[in-house]
Amino acid sequence: MKFAPYNDYKPSGVEWLGDVPAHWEMRRTKSLLKERSQKGFPNEPLLAATQTKGVVRKEHYENRTVLALRDLHLLKLVCSGDFVISLRSFQGGIEYARDRGIISPAYTILYPENPDIHGYLAWLFKSKPYLENLILHVTGIRQGQNIDYGRLCVSKIPLPSLTEQTAIVRYLDQADERIRRYISSRERLIELLEEYRQAVIHHAVTRGLDPDVRLKPSGVEWLGDVPAHWEVRRLRYLVKGKLTYGANAAAEYTDPDWPRYLRITDFDQDGVLKSDTFRSLPPEVAKEYLVQPGDILLARSGAYSGKSILSSRRC
Repeated sequence: MKFAPYNDYKPSGVEWLGDVPAHWEMRRTKSLLKERSQKGFPNEPLLAATQTKGVVRKEHYENRTVLALRDLHLLKLVCSGDFVISLRSFQGGIEYARDRGIISPAYTILYPENPDIHGYLAWLFKSKPYLENLILHVTGIRQGQNIDYGRLCVSKIPLPSLTEQTAIVRYLDQADERIRRYISSRERLIELLEEYRQAVIHHAVTRGLDPDVRLKPSGVEWLGDVPAHWEVRRLRYLVKGKLTYGANAAAEYTDPDWPRYLRITDFDQDGVLKSDTFRSLPPEVAKEYLVQPGDILLARSGAYSGKSILSSRRC
């Protein structure tokens, strides 16, 4: 998407940002945002910082059950319009709060001195270039990673005039709404196509392709009637050998020269084997469970119970 250029630009002095319109200010974060560290509000609702919905009430977040917690007076107060730096903000940005409540004391709570700029900052703090900037202020390793606000607060961010901020926020809000509506309509279309696909498959494998074929009761409740000339057989009489369980081993090896350890989660929704989940088993363990082309794999328990895969390779 192209926008009309400004007449004049200047270096921002910030590597992740590059040039900015010449009349924009570059301000240190701490000159625009102040830290809130108020505690002692145990009766306020519990909040959760999410990367997709911002800061929301825990009770509204994916219908999660809110457990009875102790020491609520130690949680930090968050006011509507505040920003929250969570333990995962280096991955998804600084989150905007629309609700008042209390949240983990491990989080950093910020509020704009001028409340008129919160809309612009909310969009800036979730932009891709700004996320790249946040990575530069991360401390710790692995699960202990966190944003060092002492360093982040002295970093500079662009600040247009309030008039421009208002125009930018209005434009982005409208664009976001259009995109969300488009995505929602396409998701519904995909759902309908998937329903149609399943209906076509079901009819073909249970009734055949002849619309005028004579039917008979199958004797199977979920199946209903089938073509009169079809047989209804027990599965065990149609397979070669015994039905067997797969290996029950820890998925801890990634040796490419060993047989692949197949798990139902290794297949995508189209039944295609994923490469990024590769695990293997030692040959002496795998030899009893080798999969041949044409074998059918069936998930017998868990969230994927009943999912079946037709193997096209030896594993």
